[in-house]
Amino acid sequence: MTAAGFRRLALSFPDTAEGSHFHVADFRVGGKIFATLAYEKDGCGVLLLTPEQQAGMIEDAPEIFLPVPNKWGEKGATLVRLAKVKPDILEDALRMAWTNKRARTPKRRA
Repeated sequence: MTAAGFRRLALSFPDTAEGSHFHVADFRVGGKIFATLAYEKDGCGVLLLTPEQQAGMIEDAPEIFLPVPNKWGEKGATLVRLAKVKPDILEDALRMAWTNKRARTPKRRA
């Protein structure tokens, strides 16, 4: 997987828009960031998961997933090693992060 592949997968989810936060590409649904390329230079993407989801991902695949090395990591921000992750696993992980943020956005009125 590459940063371009991460971007393509992130943007494949409905209502997703690419933005920029501190000059770093981010991916949002309903204005809420669910993933970024903040660690692209280190070969990683970032998923905004819950701490419980993060723990499960790290337990299942510690060679692919690890916490962001700061307070954000303690809150569920999770690095994904792009060179090691298969597309289907990344898609599932991005979907989890997207669903978390999508659930927190206001419903549109018809």
